[in-house]
Amino acid sequence: MLLIHCPYCGPRDETEFSYGGEADIARPLEPEALSDAEWADYVFLRTNAKGRFKEQWVHTHGCGRWFTMVRDTVTHEHGETGVFGGFEPDAVG
Repeated sequence: MLLIHCPYCGPRDETEFSYGGEADIARPLEPEALSDAEWADYVFLRTNAKGRFKEQWVHTHGCGRWFTMVRDTVTHEHGETGVFGGFEPDAVG
């Protein structure tokens, strides 16, 4: 059993969580001004880093809140967690 630390509920089984993708993807301020290629880049292109990487997760079968977590994409080791608008863990990409 792998435990993920929810910053709101504490350690819980990994089956309670859903992956939400790369963290810190800024939505374009004027999406209507983007070309189709620029919009496609925003929607589909991600870093896909090897190693420590900051991701967003949701506690689907718990409190339902979103948070950030640093996870090593090679070893799957879970690191620091943080809440949106508060402490944000730094990934060492």
